[in-house]
Amino acid sequence: MISPNHVTIIMDGNGRWGVKNYNNRLIGHQYGIKNIKNIINFFLLKKIKNVTLYAFSHDNFCKRKKKEINNIFDLLEKYLGANKNFFIEKKINLNFIGERKGLPSKIKKIINQPQKGLKFSKSNLKLNIAFNYSSKLEIIAAIKQVLKKKNKINIKNISKNLYTWKSNDPDLIIRTGGHNRLSDFLLWQSAYTEIFFIKKLWPDFKVRDLNIILKKYQKITQNFGS
Repeated sequence: MISPNHVTIIMDGNGRWGVKNYNNRLIGHQYGIKNIKNIINFFLLKKIKNVTLYAFSHDNFCKRKKKEINNIFDLLEKYLGANKNFFIEKKINLNFIGERKGLPSKIKKIINQPQKGLKFSKSNLKLNIAFNYSSKLEIIAAIKQVLKKKNKINIKNISKNLYTWKSNDPDLIIRTGGHNRLSDFLLWQSAYTEIFFIKKLWPDFKVRDLNIILKKYQKITQNFGS
């Protein structure tokens, strides 16, 4: 059975989980970020080489309340500070993808630092964090790069300029939270991706749930249009 090379997760439902359990959206985000390490360890165990986590969309940044956005920024800073040694020990290449424009300078500095300090020539895992991310804006940026290089606009050249180019297109997308949509996530890259929509909110999604999905994925026959 073939294991996926690139697995992506839309980590949806943190705010709703917080309201449901504590009547507080911010607490939901705290529990959501705590859930990440166990999932990463499972990917390492299964020797899956590329993972992309959809943490914070561009629409979230534009439309959420300022207090909630600032809370997410604080959680990100604390998480990276607390887990840097973990990423080094496990040889995880950490890469942030998404829009830098509009982010506070402090946050830009925080998300740029891992990309300088956490690069291993032989890594165990390439971890992309989609933060302030929009697939539509990514595609526009890729086309601009193709034009800047004076290359032909075609599928190959656009693909080579996408943020996830080095990870290849995702084999599997998992979305928690009960919504059956991609929400502006890897729209170009997901043309032949298997998609699993899960009702559980992200803080309730556990390694055993991920293992069940991977087993189901391995039973799927992929024809890629043939």
